[in-house]
Amino acid sequence: MRLLIAIGIALALAAAPALAGNFEDGARFYKDKNYQKAMDLWQKAAAQGNASAQFTLGVMHENGQGTAVDYRQAAAWYRQAADAGYAAAQTNLGFLYEKGQGVVQDNKQAVYWYRKAAQQGTVEAQFNLGRMYQTGQGVAQDYAQAASWFGKAGEQGHIWAQSALGLMHELGQGVARDYTQALYWYRKAAEKGDSMAQFDLGRIYEAGQEGVAMDYVEAHKWWNIAASNDEERARKSRNLVERLMTPEQIAEAKRRAREWMEAHAKK
Repeated sequence: MRLLIAIGIALALAAAPALAGNFEDGARFYKDKNYQKAMDLWQKAAAQGNASAQFTLGVMHENGQGTAVDYRQAAAWYRQAADAGYAAAQTNLGFLYEKGQGVVQDNKQAVYWYRKAAQQGTVEAQFNLGRMYQTGQGVAQDYAQAASWFGKAGEQGHIWAQSALGLMHELGQGVARDYTQALYWYRKAAEKGDSMAQFDLGRIYEAGQEGVAMDYVEAHKWWNIAASNDEERARKSRNLVERLMTPEQIAEAKRRAREWMEAHAKK
């Protein structure tokens, strides 16, 4: 995953509110969707060494805003900002190397840039670096390192990192097998609407595992929630577990699911 231009603008202005002039003016034009004017102003700022402008120009070339899509130019602008230590540009440059867009595909370079940004605390880079360690792309496969970087991203609220941590604790990959911790991380992701994590919660409650009591009501609840998010496996599992439940248990599970969905309904 990459960081988008809106995030870059917000971070840049928050971190350096004194950056008046071309960059700040460009941000205003960008918000008004006058991309060409924004690009003109950011090019002037970038020529003066403004890393925020270099980053935003990279995103505009990548997305085709104010110009044709041009991954080579995107990579060139990202590199200028990345060399200056700009974490968002390092993340996006790593992504281009991973995908082979505008540069020769190179997972080792992807890992290099992800690590640079991850060490600065950039959550997307931490997650991406965890992925690379998990799958052995650009580095030797190392589940312990994957779990470590997923943990850093998960603590910052990254939903996919939280779901990945749940699975790693369940399987004992890179960490000691711990179903309580698996539930903890699956729940974190489930609370944010991850239907796969919701399904996995139901799966663990239905089976019962070391440290986790079997609970058909909770299993039904989470599968009902996941099914409402179009998770077909959850729909089938919910219907199967109902055969093992009393009418009172089914009613309670439905009540819990309904209350959870009402509490988490998008405003």
